Amino acid sequence: MTSQPAPWHPRTEAPTTYDDWARSDQYHNDHLLPHDAALEFALENSIKGGLRPISVSRAQGRLLNLLVKSLRARKIVEVGTLGGYAAIWMGKALPADGELTTIEISEETVKIARESIENAGLSGKIKVIHGAGVDVLPTLGPDESFDLAFLDADKESNLEYFKEAKRLVRKGGVIIVDNVVRNAEVADPADTSSGSEGVRRLLAHLKTDTSVEAVTTGTVGDKGYDGFLYAYKL
Repeated sequence: MTSQPAPWHPRTEAPTTYDDWARSDQYHNDHLLPHDAALEFALENSIKGGLRPISVSRAQGRLLNLLVKSLRARKIVEVGTLGGYAAIWMGKALPADGELTTIEISEETVKIARESIENAGLSGKIKVIHGAGVDVLPTLGPDESFDLAFLDADKESNLEYFKEAKRLVRKGGVIIVDNVVRNAEVADPADTSSGSEGVRRLLAHLKTDTSVEAVTTGTVGDKGYDGFLYAYKL
């Protein structure tokens, strides 16, 4: 009688490290993500402009790109443009008549993002608005006129951003919130940072919000240990 191998379980494996995650990301990306000069320019332009390297990873950008295609999205709203990297990923997936509105609070960062968006040939599809998300979002509309919202700005205002995004997104649309795991700090009661508290307020709200269905999915890779929140508007 042939013995069966023990079932695999992650707890029986050796712990992984940041270097393992980054190496794994690179391996998969080399198979699945072709070189894109416009996206590389956006990253390099951000570094040149002195921006922090906190944009989504290549794999996360590709995921957003595929989500736009899967939803057949025509209108997208983003809070937190940074250097325009995620906006370019999403903008590349829009149809000819598609439009992405992205909001950035820093005037200098807006200039950097617009340079990269123009270089990508997407100035006709991506509109960068200078201002605070809590001020600009209420001016957008009409209600339920967007297909997708991507929230990736200050975490303290997550709940305010989410409520406005939910107003703007149509039924069957999707809201993605980035950085909701934060190296497991959100789940650590000893962590009282404003960013973690902002995520907790959003999660507490979602616990009783019957107008959406939501889930957090953790991610590891060259950006460390974090996660997306995916919300579907009913």
